[in-house]
Amino acid sequence: MSDRSFRFTHAITRRPAASIINGLRAVDTGTPSLALMRQHHSDYIAALRSTGATVVELDALETFPDSVFVEDTALCLPEGAVVMRPGAPTRLGEAAEMAPQLTALYAEVRRIDGADSFIEGGDILTTETEVLIGRSARTNGAGIAELAAKIADWGHEVREVFTPPGVLHFKTDCSLLDAETILSTQRLDASGCFKGYKVIHTAEGEEACANAIRFNDMVLMPAGFERTRDKLVAAGYGVREIGNTECAKLDGGMSCLSLRFTPKA
Repeated sequence: MSDRSFRFTHAITRRPAASIINGLRAVDTGTPSLALMRQHHSDYIAALRSTGATVVELDALETFPDSVFVEDTALCLPEGAVVMRPGAPTRLGEAAEMAPQLTALYAEVRRIDGADSFIEGGDILTTETEVLIGRSARTNGAGIAELAAKIADWGHEVREVFTPPGVLHFKTDCSLLDAETILSTQRLDASGCFKGYKVIHTAEGEEACANAIRFNDMVLMPAGFERTRDKLVAAGYGVREIGNTECAKLDGGMSCLSLRFTPKA
């Protein structure tokens, strides 16, 4: 089995804007510290670069407070990229800003453009065999259907699943660890969406660390979740912990902060 779902040569990130203190959030748990967020973001980029990957760091977009969360703007696959159509109206412009960056790196870039279609990258989990898309408050059935049609000729099979009530994105509660293994909260795994995969559950009370990323030989996870970290280390994964306290105030996690890919030669 290949490992193209977690081995990458490139990543795209965007610097946090000062306006991020006005970013969207499901529950107000306090105003993020811009200085601390920028430090965490620098640590994140350094971790990605430590694997040998090329990391593109885009300038901040003050007009779009949530623009640091670049993952929601696109789906990057080996064959090409698809620009998303975010379900939050204030974020539509972020996808438009990302499109030319992808065009510079990919020979083919497609777009979700249906007037009734909404879909965000945070609801998409790409494995070696399928693309799981969680229907949520930000991703609807029309968006899922349109994306499935856009990537069918690239050989990717889409399976619609459901994001738990009260959870922003599907990947808020899960992440890919390798070709056969998923890190998931128990509440999401209980839905049966990961049948056929090996699943490692987050420790009780540590559900907030389910959003991690496997990037080459490293699992990058938020700091402060020792029991789940120890589970991953015991399972043989190389773990790097990064501070995420400020992004978490805006419902952001490890995967939200980058687009990760290997463009087709």
